[in-house]
Amino acid sequence: MSKVFTMAEGLENLGALRTGGQGSVYKGRRYGPIYSAVKLIPTPIYTEDENDKNYRNYQNEVTKLQKVNENPNPNVVKILSSGITESGSFPFIEMEYIEGPDLAELLQPPHDKIFTLRELIKLADQLAFALAHCHKVGVKHGDIKSNNVKYNIHTGNYVLLDFGLAIMSEEQRRSSIRHAGAIEFMAPEQHDGKMLMQTDIYSYGVILYELLTGQVPFPLPGNGDTGRNAVMVSHMEQEIPDALKLRSANLPQNWSDEKKAVEMQVPLWFTELLQKCLKKKPEDRFHDGVELHNAIISGSISASAGKTGALSAVALEAENTRLQEQLASFNGAETPLKNPDRGVINRDPKMAIISKTALVGIIGIAGLFMALFFYQLFSAQKHIGGNPYTHQSPYIFFKPYNVDSLMSVEREHAIKARLDSIERVKVMQAKKYPPEPQKKKRKKFLGIF
Repeated sequence: MSKVFTMAEGLENLGALRTGGQGSVYKGRRYGPIYSAVKLIPTPIYTEDENDKNYRNYQNEVTKLQKVNENPNPNVVKILSSGITESGSFPFIEMEYIEGPDLAELLQPPHDKIFTLRELIKLADQLAFALAHCHKVGVKHGDIKSNNVKYNIHTGNYVLLDFGLAIMSEEQRRSSIRHAGAIEFMAPEQHDGKMLMQTDIYSYGVILYELLTGQVPFPLPGNGDTGRNAVMVSHMEQEIPDALKLRSANLPQNWSDEKKAVEMQVPLWFTELLQKCLKKKPEDRFHDGVELHNAIISGSISASAGKTGALSAVALEAENTRLQEQLASFNGAETPLKNPDRGVINRDPKMAIISKTALVGIIGIAGLFMALFFYQLFSAQKHIGGNPYTHQSPYIFFKPYNVDSLMSVEREHAIKARLDSIERVKVMQAKKYPPEPQKKKRKKFLGIF
């Protein structure tokens, strides 16, 4: 591919990826297979001097962008370098090249017109995390729209791209927005060229609205100034159309009725968050990306706990039905059916149903009998070796298996105990009445003494 112009030393120009009034994005290549995306700003800088206002503003904004990558974020594109082209003197920023489709492409065939709730909430969390990361270091993006968010096919993450508007001066932003900006995603205050952190929040809300419903709140009727002005006035004055009605109308026809029912259970915390993002006045929205991301975390936690998440209840009900069907198949019974009127499961009438209380009672009684049996058994063995005259039969409920052998053992023990008793009496009498000592007979010496 022929070069359009020279970018910088060691950076090869592979042609334009996207062009527009806010600048063009080119695919670049450094050192062999390493690719990048290069954003060119349309206003040239002829004097690289601090006295030049445009150059000074450019340097200040680039310094802010460098802070974004001091702590890398998986949802923010990496800024690789910046400078001024060798030909044309256009300022540029070189960014990591993300391979994958952008959100605008993901809403086009063969993809569905809307996102599933699971994927929508995933994107909402990751994009809010990207905004929080940028706002912490004072960087306002200013141009958040569908084709500035890409899906990285290698990591599965959504990545925020194109910080070109962030490095423009106020005059450049105002001119660019009025003539070439994506007017459908712009906050009301951008009509006056303002760019706040709450501006990013509004554009973020438009993206969520588009993915939830399949269209932006105020679509652009044409590329003329009349249509652009009408959209901007709508953002400033008109109420946002009902998102749930639009989602219901735009559900894909190839989805099953069950899936459609599940996908319409939009969590309450999500709809409230979306409404706050799209407030007309900046002060009524979330202050910045940090507050926005915290709200998403809180909403997700509360939904998981079952406080406000309608989706969780539906998912649990579906899982319960699935488990009931599996249980029925294992038992050879008919598949349980859900009663649409009462929301209960109809089981096979041949199946015996035992209540939990009755089952616990049966197990308890069986355990009591077993304990009593072993107690009596061990008690009997203990008494067999005791005093045969005070022994009473312990077999109240159960008899031993061999009564004759047991009685012979008892007699043997009784005789032995009796003999032991006689021996003990003899010992005691011997101690009480010891025999008199016998005198030694003296041997006579030679028969004389």
